[in-house]
Amino acid sequence: MFFYKLGRNQSLLFMKYIFTMAAAAFLLWGCANEMEVAPQAAENPQSVADTTNFNNPMHAARSAGTKVMMQAFYWDVPGSGTWWNTISGKVPSWASAGIDAIWLPPATKGQSGGYSMGYDPFDYFDFGNYNQMGSTETRFGSLAEIQSLITTAHNNDLSVIADIVVNHCSGGASQANPYTGSNTYTNFQPASGLFARSYNDFHPNNVHASDAGTFGGFPDLCHDKTWVQDWLYNNSNSIAKYYKNTMGFDGWRFDMVKGFEPWVVKNFKNAVGGFTVGEYWDGNAATLETWANSAEASAFDFACYYKMRDALANNDLTQLNGDMLLKRNAYRAVTFVANHDTDEIYTNKILAYAYILTHEGYPCIFYRDYEEWLDKNKLNNLIWIHNNKAFGNTTYLFADNDEYVARRNGAPGIIVYINNSNSWQERWVDTNWASTTIKDYTGSSTWEPVTQGDTWVKVQAPPHGYTIWSPK
Repeated sequence: MFFYKLGRNQSLLFMKYIFTMAAAAFLLWGCANEMEVAPQAAENPQSVADTTNFNNPMHAARSAGTKVMMQAFYWDVPGSGTWWNTISGKVPSWASAGIDAIWLPPATKGQSGGYSMGYDPFDYFDFGNYNQMGSTETRFGSLAEIQSLITTAHNNDLSVIADIVVNHCSGGASQANPYTGSNTYTNFQPASGLFARSYNDFHPNNVHASDAGTFGGFPDLCHDKTWVQDWLYNNSNSIAKYYKNTMGFDGWRFDMVKGFEPWVVKNFKNAVGGFTVGEYWDGNAATLETWANSAEASAFDFACYYKMRDALANNDLTQLNGDMLLKRNAYRAVTFVANHDTDEIYTNKILAYAYILTHEGYPCIFYRDYEEWLDKNKLNNLIWIHNNKAFGNTTYLFADNDEYVARRNGAPGIIVYINNSNSWQERWVDTNWASTTIKDYTGSSTWEPVTQGDTWVKVQAPPHGYTIWSPK
């Protein structure tokens, strides 16, 4: 959610907030470093057995959910309508690296017009083609430019994930509201002429006073209203069907799903298919699992995120043995190290990527980590290993304050050895390979040991680094 960024870019957002108040008179707003070590990623995605669930990637036009997702934005990306073109230019190299989907920010007109990051939705059908809220283009560009981006992504076999914000709306005009006895900003007459809204479509109303949660004082959509359901997913030109059939989006990231019931996500996804993931911001793995099962969708694995944060911040890699959604239901887990809302893993961040890109779940890479802050060669190497070596379930072999070792049991499978100490470490580990020469596919170690007949072998890892072993 955009609101949480106040702590990071406070002064900039405050200025935008003041501008919005005055204008609207309304409320608040890693080419692999493998090179010679790891060849180019294979083109064929990992197969998925379950073909009955709409969230299964096999129901999407492409392979979203099987390789690696790129979050293709960060908070306060450059404005002036250039972002869609920026992403278009990066798509070919991302596809070559092994990315299978790009998650875009909310792409339609918000209350703040050309300043909006999209999380203050006003017109769900204005992709930068209507002059309203102070601009024609969105912060990210024009309708033609996002259409070109989606085409470019599809031409490179990338799925495009739309960010769906349907908990709340923003920018409505004032109107008398019989349910509150006062005026509320609930009169929405978008220039597109689609999904007009009034006080009847928000809480409180004649159905009930509230739902699962509100956000920041914004008008809170009532999902029990037939009018709202029709425009979200039932109508032939609903948001779900327009975004899928007209715009060409392949999947959905739902914002702030704590604010409404999980059946909303399930109904939307069942109307159009496609990979679906919800932002249920909660560190409890059991709670995430319950929501994911109810919504029949994936969830961002905040439990994994917080365990990695604590493990690296407190020099205690035993935290990585804790409860996570990926360990309860890897098929439903979207793992991540940072996103546009939260970025708390500062020290040895690459170790967190080594974890999510070698373990189960669907990993998501943050744009700034990949393009600006971390070693792109190392990230590309990890992506290649994820897509080509890291298969099967996981056996956790060892963990203490400084060291963590796990084994993926598929074919060919891997041994991942994370070392957060200040010196090289060595450890005997049990593999799935007898009398087999193995190598470190990160290139950090030059060892090429032969596993014993009983499958044991000694491996090593560099200080504040990692190695990933598999048959040569």
